[in-house]
Amino acid sequence: MQLHFSPSMRSITILSSSSSNGGFIDLMKIKVAARHISYRTLFHTILILAFLLPFVFILTALVTLEGVNKCSSFDCLGRRLGPRLLGRVDDSGRLVKDFYKILNQVNTEEIPDGLKHPDSFSQLVSEMKNNQYDARTFAFMLRAMMEKFERDIRESKFAELMNKHFAASSIPKGIHCLSLRLTDEYSSNAHARKQLPSPELLPLLSDNSYHHFILSTDNILAASVVVASAVQSSLKPEKIVFHVITDKKTYAGMHSWFALNPVSPAIVEVKGIHQFDWLTRENVPVLEAVENHNGIRNYYHGNHVAGTNLSDTTPRTFASKLQARSPKYISLLNHLRIYIPELFPHLDKVVFLDDDVVVQRDLSPLWEIDLGGKVNGAVETCKGEDEWVMSKRFRNYFNFSHPLVAKHLNPEECAWAYGMNIFDLRAWRKTNIRETYHSWLKENLKSNLTMWKLGTLPPALIAFKGHVHPIDPSWHLLGLGYQNKTSIESVKKAAVIHYNGQSKPWLQIGFDHLRPFWSKYVNYSSDFVRNCHILEP
Repeated sequence: MQLHFSPSMRSITILSSSSSNGGFIDLMKIKVAARHISYRTLFHTILILAFLLPFVFILTALVTLEGVNKCSSFDCLGRRLGPRLLGRVDDSGRLVKDFYKILNQVNTEEIPDGLKHPDSFSQLVSEMKNNQYDARTFAFMLRAMMEKFERDIRESKFAELMNKHFAASSIPKGIHCLSLRLTDEYSSNAHARKQLPSPELLPLLSDNSYHHFILSTDNILAASVVVASAVQSSLKPEKIVFHVITDKKTYAGMHSWFALNPVSPAIVEVKGIHQFDWLTRENVPVLEAVENHNGIRNYYHGNHVAGTNLSDTTPRTFASKLQARSPKYISLLNHLRIYIPELFPHLDKVVFLDDDVVVQRDLSPLWEIDLGGKVNGAVETCKGEDEWVMSKRFRNYFNFSHPLVAKHLNPEECAWAYGMNIFDLRAWRKTNIRETYHSWLKENLKSNLTMWKLGTLPPALIAFKGHVHPIDPSWHLLGLGYQNKTSIESVKKAAVIHYNGQSKPWLQIGFDHLRPFWSKYVNYSSDFVRNCHILEP
């Protein structure tokens, strides 16, 4: 580098040459202002320039060689050179954009035949390293891996749902043991066969000044929890009468339980379906339908996957279909609630409870609710915050592509819940609810179950149409058998909690944090419960 000062000291010429560049010469001329400037300042300026300019020339040459200085303005050059001067060069943005472009292309093309995709990310990295795949091949392999993993996850989810369905439909070993032991006790122990209730209390079974509950079930353990929770939560247990209805095979065991475990001062009556003279095939068409309609039995007990395109079905939809095919829906015990006015001709007002509920608060105020001439006091299930449980309208239960359904029903009409219902039997007897129920049940059978799938609620939604009085949701909290997201605070506040869904609290698939609200009413002091190893709390 050479410096030349003009004789007048008005200009300085800086000459730089490099033999490595084949005689490439850089020339810079600096004019000094006419105003007075000190030699010290001039000297420092020259030193700084002499130090920086070689670096500038070198960087300029590099930029030129890399082909990135395609703009001529100093501003553009500064934007390109600034990060380099600061040591922050990053081409990742350009690389990411290029990779996005490749991914978009690969997403719209077919995966090449014979492409072997790795089973793990480490294997993918190893193959990329060994085979030097290009970005396009890498993208195809990545896509193939993702699609395989998605298929595996879907298959696992459907398998889980099937296993859960079988678990929910089966009878746990402990509950089966309890029924067998109590049935044996009925045959060998006179105390287990004693009359329920005692003869002097029989008139109270039709006394309308008492609070009458009706429970229909073949699950002895579940029945014991419903009755115990209702009695223990009541402020007036001496006013409670429970009418427990079961089937013929469970009658002896159910009778034994309540004979050996009285809930005094409450009154319990146990009756088998076979003891109701009114329940004949002529009066209950569903009996004949269930026994003689092969399509029904195949639907509820057949292959649940056959005819289902799992690739076009979401796990949530599949879960709903499995729930609809629970064998309990063809049980007369499940349809029995539609015949309550005839089964209890002397009662005026009753509360019906499902066997998967727990009573946590005194229910005597339910008898004081004015139903306004309606038949059924129920909680509506279309107005809650829970989208899974409390967003049910008629469109969720009925097939509106069926002409009869589309003609007579409104898809936006709000649904309501079975499980805790106040029934005004005097008002009910003035209606044709039972006949409407039977009529639509027959139409669905004729349509090969294409009008609705889900058990006894859909025909009840039609039969009780115009006869339902909404009650406050705090009386009945649903969904404890559907999901584990149920708010614990909401559970604590509800008068009745309902484990509707597959995850019943007496099953291993029940939700652990929700089970204690049920299990605290199980009589673990009973020898029968202990000897059958019933699920401990």
